[in-house]
Amino acid sequence: MHSFTELSTLFEKDFNRRHFPLNPVNLYDAAQYILRIGGKRVRPVSVLMAHELFEEINADAFYAANAVELFHNFSLIHDDIMDKAPLRRGMETVHTKYGEDTALLAGDVMLVAAYEEINKIDFSKLHSILILFSKTAKEVCEGQQLDMDFEKKEMVAIEEYLQMITLKTSVLLAASMKMGAIIGGASQGNQNHLYEFGKNLGIAFQIQDDYLDAFGDPEKFGKQVGGDILTNKKTFLLIHALTVANDKQRADLNSLMQGNVVDKVAKVLVIYEECKVGEWADALKEKYFNLAMKHLEETAVMESRKIELKNLAQYLLQRES
Repeated sequence: MHSFTELSTLFEKDFNRRHFPLNPVNLYDAAQYILRIGGKRVRPVSVLMAHELFEEINADAFYAANAVELFHNFSLIHDDIMDKAPLRRGMETVHTKYGEDTALLAGDVMLVAAYEEINKIDFSKLHSILILFSKTAKEVCEGQQLDMDFEKKEMVAIEEYLQMITLKTSVLLAASMKMGAIIGGASQGNQNHLYEFGKNLGIAFQIQDDYLDAFGDPEKFGKQVGGDILTNKKTFLLIHALTVANDKQRADLNSLMQGNVVDKVAKVLVIYEECKVGEWADALKEKYFNLAMKHLEETAVMESRKIELKNLAQYLLQRES
């Protein structure tokens, strides 16, 4: 079995190329730009790691991995527009650099390119992969809509937020694992366990992401720290703080989230610390990590073959960026 780092290198060697024509230059340079600024490639490498549990990595696994990464970057371009985010991976976002109209088109053409990669997969696996990929693509869009809807809701329950995060973030990691298993010829039971492994790991990952957005080191995080607070996003941290806060803290939080004071982020973080949201987030993250590991344990392959997936899970939840 290869490590995440080894498979990341293999994937990057295959993926690090021009994916689009040269013209129209403004459209295709914008699409290529977000791929060029990199990323951890967690989702595509997860395809390869899940596939390698069952057989040696083949070309179909790389086609699926390419599709997942193209789709993920399509969603990032559109999310950044909707979130009005200035930075992605420490660089200008596509819409900041090329304008919103071009960014929308660049995202659209990236989605088309993702399906072109899927269609290269051997016909014997193509139907199952297409059904899963299309279902996941719709769910990611549903999750993004719920995320935007939450901005207009005064109160969001933790269960609602979990549903949104599952759709927006977790299902793509889950599908990446399952796609790799399908291509590797895994049983339905193993496919489902790896899907649940990826889904619960994705939820734990998002809890960590919400925490880093508020408390992370901006130089390590690669995005604007406090961005969720500035845009009044309902996150795990805000929902929990509003649930456990006393009357004054709750009133102050609501007032801060409705305004744009200069020191808004700092004042919200003080209330978060008073409400001990960091400790709560750690406990919740651990809960979903343990659920993920339970499904990995129940996947019917030799324990020695699961070590690198366990290492990946640990890496994702200990990251600072």
